Amino acid sequence: MFYTSTRGGGEPLSAAEAILQGLAVDGGLLVPETFPLYFPVDLAEKPYQQLAMEIFSLYLTDFTSREIEQVVNGAYQLIAFPDGPAPCSFLENGPTILELWHGPTSAFKDMALQVLPRLMSVARKKAGIQQEIVILVATSGDTGKAALEGFKDVDGIRIIVFYPAGGVSSIQELQMVTTGGKNTAVVGVDGNFDDCQNGVKAIFSGEPFARFSSANSINWGRLLPQIVYYFYAYGQMVNQGRISMGQPIDICVPTGNFGNILAGCYAQRMGLPVGRFICASNENNVLTEALRDGLYDCRRPFYRTDSPSMDILVSSNFERFLYLCSGNDPVYTAQLFAQLKEDGFYQVAQNVRAAWNDRMTADWADQKETAAAIFNVWQQYHYLLDPHTAVAYAVSEKMSSSSPGCPRLIVSTASPYKFPGYVLQSLGKDINGVDEMDLPRLLHQCSGIPIPPNIGELEALPIRHKLRCKVAQMPWMVRQILAS
Repeated sequence: MFYTSTRGGGEPLSAAEAILQGLAVDGGLLVPETFPLYFPVDLAEKPYQQLAMEIFSLYLTDFTSREIEQVVNGAYQLIAFPDGPAPCSFLENGPTILELWHGPTSAFKDMALQVLPRLMSVARKKAGIQQEIVILVATSGDTGKAALEGFKDVDGIRIIVFYPAGGVSSIQELQMVTTGGKNTAVVGVDGNFDDCQNGVKAIFSGEPFARFSSANSINWGRLLPQIVYYFYAYGQMVNQGRISMGQPIDICVPTGNFGNILAGCYAQRMGLPVGRFICASNENNVLTEALRDGLYDCRRPFYRTDSPSMDILVSSNFERFLYLCSGNDPVYTAQLFAQLKEDGFYQVAQNVRAAWNDRMTADWADQKETAAAIFNVWQQYHYLLDPHTAVAYAVSEKMSSSSPGCPRLIVSTASPYKFPGYVLQSLGKDINGVDEMDLPRLLHQCSGIPIPPNIGELEALPIRHKLRCKVAQMPWMVRQILAS
């Protein structure tokens, strides 16, 4: 299995080379040359770790079976995922909820970012690299802490995380700035997530003084582990009697950077029976317009919302999706993204749009609809949603009439305790005058749901990272950190 750029530049890379490099040399994203078929008859009987090893082996063909086994068992050990990596909740007479937030930082990014550092360490040894690798991360909230936790104190690797100052929740920020480790740095940027992401990409292409790689979902080593949990969720639905083996399901995913839903599309391409995907956005609904009308237009207002991990206007992984839908046409893909960089928009050709019309639909929910979803689901099911999953639930409800009777899986991306203030307000609770660090305890009193240990301990941790810069200063900041 080799990996090539969505824009056609560079030579094909092995899996190890693709993971180390992160971004293609021409600025495109690295994709596998083929998608192997995988839908075993005993899917529902396989534990998560076995599924991961089997799927990884199809793509990481330059890794030994022993190396893959060590990566998987190290990533998904009980101490990191005490409730299991990806349990489902089955709402009575309602959808199935795939809970991806039972890892060490209470966000779905743990599912891949416990894997990526281990993959990168193996790849580094294979390549015989002695030079320190510097991981650059732009985060809209959850990726930062999950990457810091995964790469903390990993030999031969340094990690620098950039996040939009004031653009993440208080809990998300506190999780990042209290992170220990001798190889970690966290920087608040005066801008939004797109500014952080564009700044990191510019550093990749313009700074020769270090070997850079990425822990964002532009890195294939981040995207590959996300394919696994779609197969695992399907098996759980079979075991629960929600579906019969081979029956198609609909999957609704809250997404900003398009990586999580793209992993599901790759699972479908491998053989997972999916009727369609529902792409759920908040007020920053650039993906809704793109999937409905073919117009991807970033020339629009940027909104800071209470589902901050979705506050994104430039969705990097949409490039991989367009490449797939264009029949793997690198020339066409390169043209679209050159136009996006130049003009801030592009219009997708009708024949390319036709490739997703039957497999992907989209809608969005505003903050009032999101809050209503949290309230209604709690009242009806006594189940607590975070604001990102609530966006997906609200959009799923809007779409329910278009495919009646089709079993639906909703992907839940974060613990409600990462956003306790908004969840409490959505439940009708008055939080005026309540200290932010008391909000998790108040939510626990109202719901009876345990506080995740990694959030409950935050108040006692010292602030370790206080760096801040403007967007234009990001390259300078990297140089200062690496020199210190």
